[in-house]
Amino acid sequence: MKKRKSCYSGIGGQAVLEGIMMKNNTRYAVAVRKPDGSIGVETGEYAGILGDKKFTKFPFIRGIFSFVDSLRLGTRCLNYSASFYEEEGEETQADKVLNKVFKEKAESVLMALTTVIAVALAVGLFMVLPYFISDFLKGFVRNASLLAIIEGVIRILIFVLYVLLISLMKDIRRVYMYHGAEHKCINCIERGRELTVENVMRSSKQHRRCGTSFLLFVMLVSVVLFFFIRVDNVALKVLLRIALIPVIAGIAYEIIRLAGRSDNWLVRVISAPGLWLQGLTTKEPDEGMVEVAIKAVEAVFDWRSYLRENFGYEQGEEEETVREAETVREAEAETARPQETESFEAEDEEELFFIGSGEVD
Repeated sequence: MKKRKSCYSGIGGQAVLEGIMMKNNTRYAVAVRKPDGSIGVETGEYAGILGDKKFTKFPFIRGIFSFVDSLRLGTRCLNYSASFYEEEGEETQADKVLNKVFKEKAESVLMALTTVIAVALAVGLFMVLPYFISDFLKGFVRNASLLAIIEGVIRILIFVLYVLLISLMKDIRRVYMYHGAEHKCINCIERGRELTVENVMRSSKQHRRCGTSFLLFVMLVSVVLFFFIRVDNVALKVLLRIALIPVIAGIAYEIIRLAGRSDNWLVRVISAPGLWLQGLTTKEPDEGMVEVAIKAVEAVFDWRSYLRENFGYEQGEEEETVREAETVREAEAETARPQETESFEAEDEEELFFIGSGEVD
């Protein structure tokens, strides 16, 4: 069987506090490095907010449900990982009220409220605020088309600045390192390599179907939509920017889905900004983080069967091939070191350029 260069695996995930969540179809797993150094793994089933309804699979609609499901499951897994690091303290008045009113459902209600508040803040910051800033410039810019473009540029700048600022936080930086470990694991198996710490560490931390790229596409799609869809009333303008979010998310999802399944020149061009932005949201992990990510993958995905079915070799064959290649390189280094250096750099560039022809997140 001819070996492929890359093959879509169907798994995705996200980083959580000191851990990784991986999802394969309806099954998910959260692996967390506990304070005592051990790795805790929790598995479960999540079929989606509306289950397996056919209409949730339609193009441009499925992206909306996928986004909502990602928020729900992501919040659940984040709370699970945070539970290992919560400091015990006295129950607050808000906790007492929630427990008294909602009883055993108090935690679920709190999770829902947290998600709603987070989404509302995001909408206000990335959708509504750019409009009011651009509207303030109406006294200086008379052209409506130019104002629409300026609003879009402001929206993208706010988003990039936000990502940049939170990346400077120590705790967030560790989450970004786990984010890198997540991508590396998926890139490793989708490139046909055995899922070992060594192989994962030398894989790329960038991937086309990443949540970071999705959010950037949301910003870019909004620029195009709001350029052509215009109203005069201020209240309607604000309402329109909120109401069209599901439409924008649906379009962005289809673009990111296409990017994960194709590798033509157009896909490479439109994926480039997202891969660049991932330089901020993914960091190189250490081996301990990679071990956690591997545990999460193995809890929901049989990568050995995947390698046999899609790359045509058994366990151990890939590592043997790698060792043979390294032996050849070492022999070449003894006789032609300058040429070897040039070849190695070219190979690295190809690796980075090729990243993301599979799919993640």
